[in-house]
Amino acid sequence: MTQAVQTPGGFSQSEMRQLLARGCTAVGLDFSDARLLRGHTNAVILLEREKVVVKIARNGSRVGDVARTVAFVHWLTNGGFPTVPLHPVEQPVVVDRHAITFWTYLPQPDHPVAAVQLAKPLYTLHTLPPPPVRLPEYDNLAAIRRSITAITCLPEETLLFLAEYADHLESALQIVKFELPKGVIQGDPQHRNALHVDDGEAVLCDWDTVATGQPEWDLVTVEVHCRRFGYGPLHYSAFADAYGWNVTSWPGYQTLAAIRELRMITTNAQKVHHAPSSLDEVVRRVDGLRRHDNALRWNIL
Repeated sequence: MTQAVQTPGGFSQSEMRQLLARGCTAVGLDFSDARLLRGHTNAVILLEREKVVVKIARNGSRVGDVARTVAFVHWLTNGGFPTVPLHPVEQPVVVDRHAITFWTYLPQPDHPVAAVQLAKPLYTLHTLPPPPVRLPEYDNLAAIRRSITAITCLPEETLLFLAEYADHLESALQIVKFELPKGVIQGDPQHRNALHVDDGEAVLCDWDTVATGQPEWDLVTVEVHCRRFGYGPLHYSAFADAYGWNVTSWPGYQTLAAIRELRMITTNAQKVHHAPSSLDEVVRRVDGLRRHDNALRWNIL
């Protein structure tokens, strides 16, 4: 197996190989040509001959959460929603309390999905009826605080700064007035959580963060990714025009953008012990936060 990261999904290489072998054997898939695609969060592995992507949930993930995601994606697929379909086997497969899922492989060109291609599927998602699956309530601040308590790579003074900043943003959020109807949100819509399909459209993928919440959170996430990762303002404005609503013109934008960015920083800081090479970028982002540098370009982790 090609090694792409040091500890994919929080597993050692031998652990990941064992889980992959047992999971694939359980559903009759050939894993002899397995190749790691991504491993910073979950271990995402391509079985090239089978045209299947295997996702081994990150070490510590709850099996029930993965089962809920599978049920939700089945509901989306049955309704014709543009998402990557699950491979037709009974899943998730659970090996030693680790949940494994199997997805249809969609070959991709070299260029990522453009933000404008996210607009149509996101709008459709935000206007769906309530699903038959009970989804969690979206809560960025709770996730931020969980991450801060788990961070081991930053000094105590920095952790105190991040915690106090979270408190400040929580106070600011209390006076935000949302404009869009609450509903299903993807939770982390961005260029790498969508895939090209043959007709030039895009389908959404990676439903680990699906929740009930305000669509403004999804829209500000797209804007943050366009601004922070070098896509530029025209990239986002094309998305906003296609979606039909521009989050940057809304009074609550600054607060939501700051919360979303803090979550991205603290989430990556929590994972540094699995990816030590990311520490410099985490420290760089925290330094930009202290300097209120909203234009600092981030490097993708």
